[in-house]
Amino acid sequence: MLTDDENIINIQFAVQWFLNDPVEYVFNNRHPDDAVMQVAETAIREIVGKNKMDFVLYEGREQVAVNAAKLMQEILDRYKTGILISKVTMQNAQPPEQVQAAFDDAVKASQDRERQKNEGQAYANDVIPKARGTSARLLEEAEGYKKRVIATSEGDASRFRQIYTEYAKAPEVTRSRMYLDTMQQVYSSTSKVLVDAKGQGNLLYLPLDKLLQASGAAAAAAPAAGNQELPAAVRPAPVVSNEVPPQVVEKNEARSRETLRQRDRESR
Repeated sequence: MLTDDENIINIQFAVQWFLNDPVEYVFNNRHPDDAVMQVAETAIREIVGKNKMDFVLYEGREQVAVNAAKLMQEILDRYKTGILISKVTMQNAQPPEQVQAAFDDAVKASQDRERQKNEGQAYANDVIPKARGTSARLLEEAEGYKKRVIATSEGDASRFRQIYTEYAKAPEVTRSRMYLDTMQQVYSSTSKVLVDAKGQGNLLYLPLDKLLQASGAAAAAAPAAGNQELPAAVRPAPVVSNEVPPQVVEKNEARSRETLRQRDRESR
């Protein structure tokens, strides 16, 4: 049979029928059994000719059988054969043997296409929700960052306005306090301090790291020793002030003068 897309297929089908009116079956038709066979072939050819090959071979086989049974019954009723079609069964439908191999390749390619489409759809169903979730998370993080930056900027601006108000009331005091706070932040992160004795060229080195270590060791040994007096080696170091006493400055100046005198004597 020839399909609507101009392909040839071979179809095997069975028709089940019974007598509905014996008088019409006997007197109205000369060969009613042959009429049933010819009507069946005519109906099947008409139905197949109106459909494509893939529809007849696969998803539309049941629909073809139902439509063929309905058309056969209409033709037999028009001829008044007294025959009632019970059921039409599609037993086999395939392309001719000469093109069977090519048809199998085409079917395999179609199946591969459907499989790849399904895999692509499954991949899209897996990737798209993740991408949307990541996008939503990034948007939320950006929104949170924006709010945090705005709040920080507003806080800094408010703090600056408050500082400016106090600065306008007492500029010198506020400037000194800001300087001291800044120096405290700077020196809190360093362990070595060099102090200039009022531009005399003598620098005093304060080993704050060693002082802190000694203080920490003394604090750790205190619970173990109880009320006993700590040895001199682990006693806390005395607190050293950043200010240079006048006696140290005078002593350094006397030492410098003595050094200059000794150099003059040696040169003489």
